[in-house]
Amino acid sequence: MLEKIDHIGIAVKNLDEATAFYKSMGAEPYHYEEVESQKVKVAFIKIGDSNIELLEPTSDESPIAKFLEKKGEGIHHIAYRVEDVQKSLDKLKADGMKLLNETPMDGAHGMKVAFVHPKSVNGVLTELSQPGH
Repeated sequence: MLEKIDHIGIAVKNLDEATAFYKSMGAEPYHYEEVESQKVKVAFIKIGDSNIELLEPTSDESPIAKFLEKKGEGIHHIAYRVEDVQKSLDKLKADGMKLLNETPMDGAHGMKVAFVHPKSVNGVLTELSQPGH
């Protein structure tokens, strides 16, 4: 079911400041986007077969703003690529896992995404992502 690590999401206060380290190491962001449904601006940085997703809140109501307020900057989630997010959610629910989303929503890069509660994944907020619509 899990195809690969798609990305690691890192909550940041400022995208421009957060990209400095990656640029110094020769890893330029290749994609910027605002994801209105999550109230964030994101920058993607490719590293090998995976990505780093830097997330800056655009509103105090953003889940990322709340994360930053509570925990400060740092790793927010890990995302795994799956073939079918809905099928994966249905399987996890049937297996007794706690879900934050029971149906996929639109994410960055035109992905379908959904989150699994950290309590079901050893304390790690986990995103399932599926390419395309």
